[in-house]
Amino acid sequence: MRASIFAAGLWLLMQAVPAVAQTADPIEPFNRAMYSFNDGLDRVALKPLAQGYAAAVPLPARVGFGNFINNFRDIPNVINNLLQGKLGEAASDVGRIALNSTFGILGVIDVASEFGLERHNEDFGQTLGRWGVSSGPYVVLPLLGPSTLRDTAALPVDYYTGGRHLVIESVAVRNSLAGLEVVNDRANLLDAEKALDEAALDKYVFIRNFYLQRRQNLVYDGNPPRPKGDDDVWDETDAAPDAGVTKKE
Repeated sequence: MRASIFAAGLWLLMQAVPAVAQTADPIEPFNRAMYSFNDGLDRVALKPLAQGYAAAVPLPARVGFGNFINNFRDIPNVINNLLQGKLGEAASDVGRIALNSTFGILGVIDVASEFGLERHNEDFGQTLGRWGVSSGPYVVLPLLGPSTLRDTAALPVDYYTGGRHLVIESVAVRNSLAGLEVVNDRANLLDAEKALDEAALDKYVFIRNFYLQRRQNLVYDGNPPRPKGDDDVWDETDAAPDAGVTKKE
């Protein structure tokens, strides 16, 4: 039942994707080949590992580990909110880190959300988009999956401002946490994958459009500019908030 609802929600969301999001894929042959490579690797390695992990690790433990990782993720959220001039959100994220690191036992329990401090999902790609940098063409990266030219260029900054690099000195510990994080995240997507298989005739196109729509919504905090008509050209720079960029006529 939940899978069917999720599939229906994804399908309705994709109907609202702007035309540019559905066509901004000039290197589609390469992207499809890379998607096939990633999908094959997932099927033979990552998915079976995630299934075994989900069967062996109780849900409360998986949720606790996810909360622990999110506590590290809140550090770059603070940095990018500051870079975007969103001081209130940055202060809220600082409060989240303080509460969860103490009363939440290093973040295992998400105490901050109970106090009304919601997470703000921010990264440097969103910061660039906030200040008017266009997303550029869609690209599928090996192992990492969906991205855009802008978000790919932002990856080094995201890597070096990641919370674990600022807190944990041991490379071995950081790598172990990163590996477990990947498996934990993949295990959380097992149900969603079933819904995707039911909803999509072309999974590549479905994932591409969903990713581009989601990134657009994240850049504009859920309030993206209205797209122009189908015959007009539109991209994220048409209404970059607080960047002094206005919509083209």
